[in-house]
Amino acid sequence: MASSEMPIGTEYLDQVQASLDSTMPWIGMYIAAASAICTLAMAADAFNGFRSKKYWLPCKYFTLNAFSLTLLAVAMKLPVDLTNLEKTVNDNLARISSLVLMSTAMSNLMTSLGAMESNEILLNMAALGILVITIAGNICIHLVQMRGFPYVLYVLLPQQATFVAFMLFFLVMLCCMSLMVAGAKRYIRLKYDEVHNAVSVRQVQYWGKISVAEVENMVKGYWVMAQTNSSQFALASSAISPILGLLCLFVALFLLIARIRDSSVISVPSWKTHNYFWSGTSNYGWSIRWIMNIQCVGVAIGTIAPLMRWFAALRFKISQTERKSFRDEVKVGKYWTLMLVEWRDRSLPFQFQNRVCKKLLRNAVRFVMNFCIGVQILIVSVGKLVLFLSARFGRAVLLCLCKNERPVLVGAHVRFSQYVLPLEGELQLPYKILNNICNEVDKLIKVGETKQPKNLIQLLNKSSSFSGVGRFDSSQVSSLHSQEPPNCWTLPVVTLTAFQLLFSTLQTRRLTT
Repeated sequence: MASSEMPIGTEYLDQVQASLDSTMPWIGMYIAAASAICTLAMAADAFNGFRSKKYWLPCKYFTLNAFSLTLLAVAMKLPVDLTNLEKTVNDNLARISSLVLMSTAMSNLMTSLGAMESNEILLNMAALGILVITIAGNICIHLVQMRGFPYVLYVLLPQQATFVAFMLFFLVMLCCMSLMVAGAKRYIRLKYDEVHNAVSVRQVQYWGKISVAEVENMVKGYWVMAQTNSSQFALASSAISPILGLLCLFVALFLLIARIRDSSVISVPSWKTHNYFWSGTSNYGWSIRWIMNIQCVGVAIGTIAPLMRWFAALRFKISQTERKSFRDEVKVGKYWTLMLVEWRDRSLPFQFQNRVCKKLLRNAVRFVMNFCIGVQILIVSVGKLVLFLSARFGRAVLLCLCKNERPVLVGAHVRFSQYVLPLEGELQLPYKILNNICNEVDKLIKVGETKQPKNLIQLLNKSSSFSGVGRFDSSQVSSLHSQEPPNCWTLPVVTLTAFQLLFSTLQTRRLTT
């Protein structure tokens, strides 16, 4: 009786397995849809950067948050799938394209760290690290379990191991940037207070004697301070940005080479005879091509932002008129290691009764922190060296194009360069970028002439008291873009209305004079 029931049970299980396998193409389309959304977000950031002439392409749509991490987790379904045997060329290419898309996405997410607080950075980086390590671990398990197949040793192991190494290196770069954010913000804040106090002293001395043109210049100066005070701008122009741009270009080229080679079925004779790669169909069916093609497009679009940041940093470096020694070129600012130094010198969060154990643990913590500090300094120095060599090569190309005449590389504008807030030891702002920032103020002044802030004025008229405005010092008020609401709602409203009316007044006086 048992022997007669066995075939029926096996047949039923086969039918259930076939029914489950039939849904795999739709799961593949779900992966492709998540990859497409990530691609569109990166494309939107690139378009927004070009439209606003911010060629360092700040992150606005594709940022490091729970939503983007969830999309990336869905898009990385193939690398974490341990049941796929990779029987076709497209299986291998789709898995590789997923790894490259993950690396490219991390490079695009780099500048979004500047818009986060320390706790947000810690949580988001921990979640991203878990995702990346999970992908790398599943790739290693998959390769080990399939080691009996000949093509694994000749094709899958070198290709996938290389791209996994790139992905882990991108994660290390992102960790280095996250450790720099808190120190950079602190340094920029101190620099802002210093410049703001100097400008305020001059305003008090000449108050009542300032012409319309001088008021307009002061508005432009404060606008330059606001733009260069951006943490995203500081991250995009940092030393690690050129490394990420070059690595994105390399992994995109490697993916292109792998796709051309594997699509042409240029195979090694030792595993060509087994016909593993081109016999049968993929578990994901017809959707595997959609996944591969969409992710390749995502890699191509995602490479734009890192490359543009590298070109922008290169342009800043070439435009510098100040000559530095090689030691100064690779000098690392204190803000890069400020957080690690604070962690190293901080007391232990728990107490030990045994003084020997406490001393051993303290020494172990200091050893680990010193090692991390050394790695941080090494990576930043390599980034500065890459940028320095790139600038030398770019300057030589310009000299050749100018027929051996030294090109005119203008520096920062004398009038507004004092308002720029660069990081210590980092790139200076060239004249053209500074001029674009000032042109934005001119556009806003023109807008203020035609569009009066009617809604803001009506809201202010309905307000019964403005006592809260005077209780806050301007240097201690939360930003208008802060996640936490300010203590007094009338303060940001008054600020917005004042700026709008100021732009309108400046434009009116400009036309009358």
